[in-house]
Amino acid sequence: MKVIQLLPELKVGGVERGTVDLSEHLIKLGHDSAVISAGGHLVDLLDDHGAKHFTLPIAKKNFRAISQISNLQKIYSEFQPDIVHVRSRFPAWINYFALKNFKGTKPIVISTFHGLYSKPFYSKSMSYADEIIAISKTVQDYVKKNYHVNESNLHLIYRGCDLEEFNAVPLNEEWKDAWFKEFPQTKNKIILNLPGRITSWKGIESFIDLFSKIDTSKFHGIIPGPVAHNKNSYFNSLNKLIKHKNLSAHLTFCGSRSDIANVYKISDIVMNLSSKPEPFGRTVIEAAACGSHVMGWDRGGVKESINLINPAGLVMHGNIKMLADQIDKVLATAPPLSIPKQFTKESLVRSTMNVYELALSKAS
Repeated sequence: MKVIQLLPELKVGGVERGTVDLSEHLIKLGHDSAVISAGGHLVDLLDDHGAKHFTLPIAKKNFRAISQISNLQKIYSEFQPDIVHVRSRFPAWINYFALKNFKGTKPIVISTFHGLYSKPFYSKSMSYADEIIAISKTVQDYVKKNYHVNESNLHLIYRGCDLEEFNAVPLNEEWKDAWFKEFPQTKNKIILNLPGRITSWKGIESFIDLFSKIDTSKFHGIIPGPVAHNKNSYFNSLNKLIKHKNLSAHLTFCGSRSDIANVYKISDIVMNLSSKPEPFGRTVIEAAACGSHVMGWDRGGVKESINLINPAGLVMHGNIKMLADQIDKVLATAPPLSIPKQFTKESLVRSTMNVYELALSKAS
């Protein structure tokens, strides 16, 4: 089997990491694997396990990217893939037009819907596939509602958590000492954690409001996540809000962390309070795999995840008082010892391979 995966870039992210993991598995099974992207530091991992990488500038929606259609056709002619797996909307459009007038044997097209896209027409390219993968039932329902697809060609495969990175192995004392030296305000406190990029839809205002309704002598809130240059104004407004509510001593922005698994482990509860329904809620799964309690709004992919881990962690969307009241109830339950198998990397890889094999059997 020859498989090409197509996505904008190979930088940090769950989609990108999943692409590399699947590629590695394909190589281990004796298949040929290649990835087409604009590049990124994860390309080195493809080289390490023997996959090919073709660099095309398809990360940005511009004329230069559109002009890559003929270059994509050349790669297909050279590699002769049995399967092309598209993982993003714009590359999916380029693939669609490349195959429309392709002279060689056309490959089977698989697509993965990773989001609840706000522009259904632009996202239609993801539906131009022989088999479609949805990363949650929430996304699966979105696809059914917005696109004319055959339900027998629509497959539910949750995003996979790497248990080698995210697990309940206890923190070592050296790391804990370094943490409390950097953040002494969190010592001897119940730590509530809202991880994620600093952006307006991640529910940071709700997290701040929560601290107006709980006993701050017991709790400390941390917000680990990067601040993009174009989000500095928003970041400053959050700091002003915290100061206005007299919560500066009780909430800490931790910045981008390369040790996020350990940050989950030091936390008593990890929350997802996004103002928009999440397609999956990766942080919830990662945190639970690390043995942390999880809480979030009762909707979208977060609801699916938490419902299978500890339903007590689900709270009606936007109800800050209920969120505050539920914290002690969640802490009174046993922390998760593991995550359901369908949320593991192994399940993701195995299920995706099953879709590939199904598609090939239909075509033969």
